[in-house]
Amino acid sequence: MPAHAQDISINLGGGAGGGGVTERAIQMIALLTVLSIAPSILIMMTSFTRIVVVLSLLRTAMGTATAPPNSVIIALAMFLTFFVMGPVLQKSYDEGIRPLVANQISVEDALQRASVPLRGFMQKNVREKDLKLFLDLSGEPPPATPDELALRILVPAFMISELKRAFEIGFLLFLPFLIIDLVVASVLMSMGMMMLPPATISLPFKLIFFVLVDGWSLVAGSLVQSYGG
Repeated sequence: MPAHAQDISINLGGGAGGGGVTERAIQMIALLTVLSIAPSILIMMTSFTRIVVVLSLLRTAMGTATAPPNSVIIALAMFLTFFVMGPVLQKSYDEGIRPLVANQISVEDALQRASVPLRGFMQKNVREKDLKLFLDLSGEPPPATPDELALRILVPAFMISELKRAFEIGFLLFLPFLIIDLVVASVLMSMGMMMLPPATISLPFKLIFFVLVDGWSLVAGSLVQSYGG
């Protein structure tokens, strides 16, 4: 007996209601695009830069080359970033992403609304001097209101400000460990043990000092409070 083939049809959105399917597909593509650039957004527009630089400088000041390892530093920096940015990211999601997923607004409106909380966070923490620098470099006149400031000016100015503050905090972190190094080096010289590397002797004292003052809590708390948290 002849086999009866079953007709298979694929609806690409050409019929009634197809426009909604096509629009939904475009929204999904836009969301995937946003997710693909999420690491860059995390680095450029949040507190991640300041936190990870401070933690790296702390490790250098203590003289522990690989402890904690990079993976631990990055993980701690990410969780502290989410702690600091939690209210901002939640507001960005509620005002931009949630209405987009519910098909209430367009992709353009969603991106504009979602960027408003992040823009406010950057404007709150950027230095006027850095903003003026990039405004002068761009050749554009100062905007009438802060909300009219272009992201291509605000983002690099914010990153420069974050790096400056991270280095300021790093300098303060270096001071107590530098004093320990100087004391250990002076004691070794007075004892005539100049061939013994001071860093080898000072490392245990740095570690016990950091533990006794509850250093991780102090550093993490100071980083969060530096954003007014």
